[in-house]
Amino acid sequence: METKYLLHHVFFWLNNPESLEDRNKLIEGLNTLKGIEAIKKIHIGVLASTEKREVVDTSWDVSELMFFENEKDQKIYQDHIIHQEFVKNYSHLWKKVVVFDAQDV
Repeated sequence: METKYLLHHVFFWLNNPESLEDRNKLIEGLNTLKGIEAIKKIHIGVLASTEKREVVDTSWDVSELMFFENEKDQKIYQDHIIHQEFVKNYSHLWKKVVVFDAQDV
């Protein structure tokens, strides 16, 4: 039976979007989250250079997409010390965060 994942997609707007150093620092921090066993898959990305269309939001700087087996695992991630340390050590880099959680159907 195919796993129906809970998807946790997070978009970050940097305080200094023109700073490659800040972007890379945030990516470094996001990579630390790979140490959380409850995360089944994680993808970290930056804005793609695809065609600009009215329906495409290009205002964000960095994103992460995580796959969890269930809500319990997503809660483990939220409470995990690695996640707490990430927020503590890297939140100064962003001015806005938006999260989209979705369940596979």
